[in-house]
Amino acid sequence: MEIERKFLVAEVPELERADADEVEQGYLATGADGEVRLRRLGDRELLTVKLGSGLSREEAEIELSGDQFEALWPLTEGRRLRKRRHTIAAGDLEIELDVFEGPHEGLALAEVEFDSEEQARGFRPPSWFGDEVTGDDAYLNESLAVAGAPP
Repeated sequence: MEIERKFLVAEVPELERADADEVEQGYLATGADGEVRLRRLGDRELLTVKLGSGLSREEAEIELSGDQFEALWPLTEGRRLRKRRHTIAAGDLEIELDVFEGPHEGLALAEVEFDSEEQARGFRPPSWFGDEVTGDDAYLNESLAVAGAPP
């Protein structure tokens, strides 16, 4: 189970000390029930299935071999995105700050994962977070990959 809140970020904070990875994502299937995606995260290649929407979603992820990833990647044509993911410590939590590239350049989203819905509801975002977009389908990565960034 993934419990996560997502926020727009208008001004990206100083990231000199944050760990970062390049991310390429492509979607094999998207829809109201969930998504099936491929992700290249640093040197890892993953297949992920997410079901549901909103604050809590079911998630399963498996690592793929390079050959498996390359065999499936062409099936994501037209449903891809690129971003740089920065990991920022925030007390006991981690903020994943995604700064998008390519056609999504200028968009930055912060995601925070939690151990429980209670912990998620009690979270007070830092001042550099903008509007919360948790549950807003327009800001799901799958929507961004298919329809582009909202205006």
